[in-house]
Amino acid sequence: MPKLCPLYSGSSGNSYYLETAGKGILIDCGRSARQLDNALREHEIDSRKIQAVFITHEHTDHVSALRVFASRHHIRVYTSYGTAAVLEAKGLIDEKVDIEPMTLDGVELDDFSVEPFRISHDCTEGYGYVVETQDGRRTAFVTDTGIITPEAGNALSGCDTVVLESNHDVAMLQSGNYPYALKKRILSDVGHLSNECCAEEAVRLVRNGTTRLLLAHLSKENNIPELAMQASLYELERRGMKQNKDFLLCVVPEIYHARPVIF
Repeated sequence: MPKLCPLYSGSSGNSYYLETAGKGILIDCGRSARQLDNALREHEIDSRKIQAVFITHEHTDHVSALRVFASRHHIRVYTSYGTAAVLEAKGLIDEKVDIEPMTLDGVELDDFSVEPFRISHDCTEGYGYVVETQDGRRTAFVTDTGIITPEAGNALSGCDTVVLESNHDVAMLQSGNYPYALKKRILSDVGHLSNECCAEEAVRLVRNGTTRLLLAHLSKENNIPELAMQASLYELERRGMKQNKDFLLCVVPEIYHARPVIF
């Protein structure tokens, strides 16, 4: 059965490990290579199992470990053409990194079928991903987007498990110490998904067959896990759906120490 292990989540770094049939992939490569190696060891994950790394976009909290980690372990990297170009231009990868730009047609690996979809974020050519394993289970990752576009919504619909951004509480952000320009950027259609917007999407997803929701990429300054959880849980239960019956909902902490999600 597939298992999902969030390693890091948030503005300090993001990385998720998905495994099936003894092989795995990584979604994003944040933090440092040393920290990523330590996280894999903590969860008893052998790096030799990792077939590929899929990068969502070029922001530092998603790629800071990429150059060292991918070259050290000789793991192929997949991302959009635009992201690949930016990574090369900024020196975030070098000739030791085996990078393969991919189109929206996706990539077929031994035990995974990976299809990207475009996200609405202030990056060059950002992707979210839907990963299907051999047993037909589908897991989606959308952790940096200002809105759920129709394209993203179609990709997410029917996925068994969704890692979904619940970045900020709007009131906390508006009353916080961030500069006005940064607040405006976060709240924009190319910023980050609020708890309220996440909750609305969570309702739609569960109605369309999603049974596991992991709320991710919480802001340390503008959110707390209890608020993120409360927002989505309230909307789901208000629409007649029950935790542990119709869905399983949890918040991914900045550093994940729990057991993998097995589905």
